[in-house]
Amino acid sequence: MDMQGTRLLGSTQEQAWEALNNPIILKACIPGCEKFELTEPNTYSVVVALKIGPVSAKFSGKVSLQDILPPNSYSLNFDATGGIAGFGKGESHVQLKQVGAGVELSYTVNSKVGGKIAQLGQRLIDGVAKSLAEDFFTKFEEQLKKQVVQQNALPSTDEDISTKNEKSIPSWVFAIALLGIVVATWFSTR
Repeated sequence: MDMQGTRLLGSTQEQAWEALNNPIILKACIPGCEKFELTEPNTYSVVVALKIGPVSAKFSGKVSLQDILPPNSYSLNFDATGGIAGFGKGESHVQLKQVGAGVELSYTVNSKVGGKIAQLGQRLIDGVAKSLAEDFFTKFEEQLKKQVVQQNALPSTDEDISTKNEKSIPSWVFAIALLGIVVATWFSTR
């Protein structure tokens, strides 16, 4: 499955970067995300549970970050397995770019699926992937708006902001990677 898209976010690039580095926000936006845990530098263990119709499945995955260029972009590799239901793995590239008063988030996802997933048609896979991407970004934009409102209400210094950015572990691409995992897991439960 190949997927790409762009979203215009109503924030600055730094605010979007900060939100995309906030595991609490990401966990709230990723459907069925139960675990989002750092296991080694730039590598995370994730668990996503989904119930689609009468089928429930839990998938474990690993996401590894590469080519990190804060606050602009990075790449990641992801791998998820759901036992006999199937597997999904691939890579994603995400980029943030300031555009006028907002920021443009663009992404590409290239993934491979196996098991029951491989038996499904490409049109069905593409439709579900687009739907899941829309759901994720709708939730993410709501969370980002809340964060921007809170930041505007609380005074902060440049030192506070730079310290936050230095300490945060880039994880905004996890959203896109987990979206790929969610799509792969959904198809493996069919």
